Amino acid sequence: MLKKERHDFVMKQINLHNRVLTSDLVQLLNVSEDTIRRDLQEMADDNLLYKVHGGALSKSYHSTFDDSSVYAKEAKINIAKKTTKLIKDGMVVLTGGGTTIIELVKQLPENLHATFFTISPLVAVELAKYRKVEVILIGGLFSKNSQITYGGHVISQLSEINADLCLLGTSAIHPTNGLTDTDWEINQLKKTMMSSSRKSAVLCISEKLNISLRLKVAALENITYLITELDSTDEKLVNYQIKNLKIL
Repeated sequence: MLKKERHDFVMKQINLHNRVLTSDLVQLLNVSEDTIRRDLQEMADDNLLYKVHGGALSKSYHSTFDDSSVYAKEAKINIAKKTTKLIKDGMVVLTGGGTTIIELVKQLPENLHATFFTISPLVAVELAKYRKVEVILIGGLFSKNSQITYGGHVISQLSEINADLCLLGTSAIHPTNGLTDTDWEINQLKKTMMSSSRKSAVLCISEKLNISLRLKVAALENITYLITELDSTDEKLVNYQIKNLKIL
């Protein structure tokens, strides 16, 4: 595979999943770890991504203040507008991180009166702009790769919450394998967040449909809402139309 083809592949993965791991790219591209490290360094030098220990992060994932490089921005805004209809005054909402969740926060009604718990400092910054929204940032170890807090202390705090709605982004969702990811810590966080909430909504651009990663988070049956930019009757969503899963 030519270097440009490798770079294009890396950018596709990082746009879809917000981060990539060197170990995964070695297997997917069947090249040496040194080759991947050189590729990521070159792409970082070209200001295409942030190179971090063990992989790379999307530029848009790293800050709420410059959203000019957010991948599939219009699709994420569409998802955000659909999701705001689920959030009512007086609700307790639990959120993860990621660019789709940040776009959602930017679309919230100006006078919303609600309480938000979040594991994402970047999401907390955006929520703090709303005068009537109480923002509670769950503190713990901070993941430079995922830009969220994690660890046993975070899971312990999450388990004590009784939220009305859990809002999660995702790296992948599949009609058979459900919600999956590649990071063990993130999986544990998502499982705890879902179990601490009466209802859960997965926010997902359609490019992440029909993808299955290594670690399972939840079966489709355990998700209340699947929200994409597609019309709910789109043929791409046919295999996700199961009992109790509402597609928006």
